Amino acid sequence: MREDRDGADAAAETDVSGTAEDPVAGPGAQASNDGQGGAAAAGEAATAKVPSLPIRLLQTLVSPGKMAATVAEHPKWIGAMLVAAALLSLSLALIPVEVMQEMQRRIMIQSGREVQEIPEAAQRVVRIVTIVAPAVAFIVMAFIGAAITTFIFSFVLGDEGTYKQYLAVGVHAAVIPTLAAVLLSPMRIAAENPQLTINLGTFLVFLPEGYVSNVFQAMDVTQIWAALVTALGIHAIDRRRSFGSAAAIQLGLVVVVALIGGWFLTRQGL
Repeated sequence: MREDRDGADAAAETDVSGTAEDPVAGPGAQASNDGQGGAAAAGEAATAKVPSLPIRLLQTLVSPGKMAATVAEHPKWIGAMLVAAALLSLSLALIPVEVMQEMQRRIMIQSGREVQEIPEAAQRVVRIVTIVAPAVAFIVMAFIGAAITTFIFSFVLGDEGTYKQYLAVGVHAAVIPTLAAVLLSPMRIAAENPQLTINLGTFLVFLPEGYVSNVFQAMDVTQIWAALVTALGIHAIDRRRSFGSAAAIQLGLVVVVALIGGWFLTRQGL
């Protein structure tokens, strides 16, 4: 009988110890749970460190290096793209209809075309298109621009950047010229010129009218600023790429766009 009691006690102790720690799954399962909990905590901490969209946009203006580092690590782009597109549409919506119509008449006269009156219903449609179409075009060009940047830096030069990273950096930098367009609206209204910008041609008044002056007029100062901010982002994406070389390439792209823009302005007789 005593031996039976001793056996029962031993079995009970075995059951208790088995419940406390499974010799096969216990330690491993506990470590796995700890690992999963640590990974979840690390993920939440990393997410918490990402500045909000307003802060990132403010950093784009006053501390672009911080924005570049953040966006390079966390390439969020949708919010910045929508804000930039909305600012562009707002800058055009602030221009009175009369000013837009006068600009259109002036362009038609300078190009030698006959000025025709547009029906009121058609004017409303044109007004909506004038506000919405540039925002849509901006979004399309943002994707194309990111593709060009990815091709140049990742495929040609061998940088370790992704399309999403270059897109995120580009749309954050685009807030600079689009916000400037909104702030310039009062000056555009006063000058009755919706296309008024702060460009290099503004400072080179001694240049004769023609293609060269039009090229400098196509070089918007805020676009140059945005190109330099984008270069900071490219440097942050891959530290092997120096800011200087990234800036040289980005400014080169600005010059190419200005050369094309200057040709169009010359063709229009402006």
